[in-house]
Amino acid sequence: MNIYDFKVLDTKKKSVSLAEYKGKVLLVVNTATDCGFTPQYEGLEALYEKYKDAGFVVLDFPCNQFAGQAPGTEEEIVSFCKLTYNVSFPQFAKIKVNGEEADPLYKWLKEQKKGVLGKAIRWNFSKFLIDREGNVIERYAPTTKPEDIEADVEKLL
Repeated sequence: MNIYDFKVLDTKKKSVSLAEYKGKVLLVVNTATDCGFTPQYEGLEALYEKYKDAGFVVLDFPCNQFAGQAPGTEEEIVSFCKLTYNVSFPQFAKIKVNGEEADPLYKWLKEQKKGVLGKAIRWNFSKFLIDREGNVIERYAPTTKPEDIEADVEKLL
């Protein structure tokens, strides 16, 4: 099993197969628009812009599980991200990343790479780096800035 076996919902609640990203290097991030780490959107967009033509994609999954820091509808989140950070990478519907209702994608990601809290996601802006074959290579803490991941992305490209 790898990331390409999963389907997720886009911001319009339409099913998307992650197989669409086969052969790409992916950075999967649970995000929030009202979080201390929200300015990382700027770094995520810069990383995406720099490497998208080489086959790199950021996949954004808003999550409201941490202190309600992703309020609003998907449309409002997309609008905020575009207006504030000029985000152009793919964004998806809000999901849960911890607990019984965690999205199957995140249950799988957490099984592949544990973090400081074991399998649990610690906070918004936790990041998973996926290679071109769909395997989880690394997990980064919310405090890890996108620019600090750049060397790892380059290695996989």
